[in-house]
Amino acid sequence: MQTGSGHDILADGNEAKRDEVVELLKQAYWMEMETVMNYVTNSVNPDGIRAQEVIEALEQDVQEELGHAQQFASRIKELYGVVPGSMDFKAVQGSLQPPEKQTDIVHVIKGVIEAESGAIEHYNRVIEATDGVDWVTQDIVIAILHDEQGHRRLFEGFLREFKAEGLA
Repeated sequence: MQTGSGHDILADGNEAKRDEVVELLKQAYWMEMETVMNYVTNSVNPDGIRAQEVIEALEQDVQEELGHAQQFASRIKELYGVVPGSMDFKAVQGSLQPPEKQTDIVHVIKGVIEAESGAIEHYNRVIEATDGVDWVTQDIVIAILHDEQGHRRLFEGFLREFKAEGLA
């Protein structure tokens, strides 16, 4: 490891802070991986003409979310952490589970909004935790936060449309 200033996350004296950041990144990694699984599911299962735009948006988001997971994995490694394997995974996205009726696209939309809101909340915590000590992680997470806000905004628009038509 490198020795350096207190503002260097890789400095010998910053092991505790580095461990904290690595744990936050592991949580972010799992959030993205679970989102990939659920977006694949919810881009395949829905039926109906109203589902098509949502399906297409989720198909695009799968690749972006996978890219986020890969970025988090790389940063975990760079911070001397170990990227976890599947045995450490614990599912938490109940709202993104497939609806009982495959035509219930509003269920999918609301699940996406909830998942993106959770990611936004967590990424803001990471940004705060890295402020002043890990600019690289902070920069990565700010860029990913921007993506997540865009995803949420898109699905909020879908939901507003369904509400305006009395379908939500």
